[in-house]
Amino acid sequence: MSSTVQRSVALVTLGCTRNEVDSEELAGRLAAEGWLLVDDADEADVAVVNTCGFVEQAKKDSIDVLLEASSRKGQSKTQKVVAVGCLAERYGEQLAAELPEADAVLGFDSYADMSSHLRAVLDGHAPAPHTPGDRRRLLPLSPVQRQEGSAGVALPGHGEVSSEPVDVTIEGPVPASGPRVIRARLDGRPWAPLKIASGCDRRCAFCAIPMFRGAFVSRRPHDIVAEARWLGERGVKELFLVSENSTSYGKDLGDIGLLEKLLPELTSVPGIERVRVSYLQPAEIRPDLLDAMASVPGVVPYFDISFQHASAPLLRSMRRFGGREAFLGLLEQVRARVPLAGIRSNVIVGFPGETEDDLAELEAFLVAARLDVTGVFGYSDEDGTEAETYGDKLPEHVVAERVERFTALIEQLNLQRAEERIGEVLSVLVESVPGDAEDDELMVVGRAEHQGPDVDGVTLLAPEDWPHVAVGDIVRATVVATEGIDLVAEPA
Repeated sequence: MSSTVQRSVALVTLGCTRNEVDSEELAGRLAAEGWLLVDDADEADVAVVNTCGFVEQAKKDSIDVLLEASSRKGQSKTQKVVAVGCLAERYGEQLAAELPEADAVLGFDSYADMSSHLRAVLDGHAPAPHTPGDRRRLLPLSPVQRQEGSAGVALPGHGEVSSEPVDVTIEGPVPASGPRVIRARLDGRPWAPLKIASGCDRRCAFCAIPMFRGAFVSRRPHDIVAEARWLGERGVKELFLVSENSTSYGKDLGDIGLLEKLLPELTSVPGIERVRVSYLQPAEIRPDLLDAMASVPGVVPYFDISFQHASAPLLRSMRRFGGREAFLGLLEQVRARVPLAGIRSNVIVGFPGETEDDLAELEAFLVAARLDVTGVFGYSDEDGTEAETYGDKLPEHVVAERVERFTALIEQLNLQRAEERIGEVLSVLVESVPGDAEDDELMVVGRAEHQGPDVDGVTLLAPEDWPHVAVGDIVRATVVATEGIDLVAEPA
């Protein structure tokens, strides 16, 4: 950096694991430019808030965090607060006008030169707010032409190769070795998200993500494997493969079956014990992909399938495919290969035109599906989406009632599914032990193969049964009880 005084920065990440990858890439870029990374926004010269712009509640949460960070200016070391991420990309100038407390609003195109932008902000010369646009228009319409056409298009989290190796911890830069990856670990977790693609080509009527994340682009396999090796060298035991649609991986590289070929390469990376695949579209799931996920050693039997609903007519209105019988048939295919597979999904209730018959189809599907975890979202209009133009909108109180109704049903079903796992022998990745966690957890906490990070429940182990276990260990345990959807286990 041009200044003789080292400036410090904190990255505050909201939203999904894809945002976590983007934040760690930004951290790597900033560390390479001499910034000191700190984990407490109050201790940083500038706080960079990586926002979420997915649904209404996520937008509100992002704005609340920006306001809270801004309110600390003058009461802490923080001088400036900068908004980046999906909300900033999606609304740009509008967000800046409505939220003057943020000192800058920067879009994805700013990420490659974030250090210069932050220096300018601290010097009182903030760049103009990002001007939003439909990012789908930045790339060729044909997927096979996108790899060459993506030059110069910002793809956060794709970790373009650095001119110099980057290896930093939360305390700051340290000598580098190994593959040249633009990324900095911002936590000590034994798992890490690894982005395999960005964007989406689907046109779901309710979803705005393709507009601000752009068309679908796969990362090249050698870049993914290089980053996996980098993560493995830094103590990561589980890779969590993330994208907007993992089932599309490889279509723009001329091989729709490329994910099946990539999985064995990732599981053979030194230090990596488990690989988890997320964000599967049911209409694109292929038998060969199921076979690979079920048979490649090290790929956990975890199927994150985006059903969204189960009524065929309503799914058509959503611009999606399938229905109750088709989805149950898909689950039969999964369980025929892996009887104890973990399966999670999300559903939307209150979509325009949704009838009681549609809800009956959804309820029948959920009861029969035996999913481990299901998230429930109430429909709300999203700017620029097709569904925003639909008639037959349901009143907000009706949508809220349906969310409450299906949340209660799903909680009951998920509890039943957890109880079905009593007696199973699990392979558990230890994530915290008593004394290490900030919340003073009294149990050893880990995740079994069927439990995804953060949202799918955990496995609890009594510390007296595991006196020498450490974070990152993988242990064998038998489920003996449940606490909600969490499992309680003893040594196998």
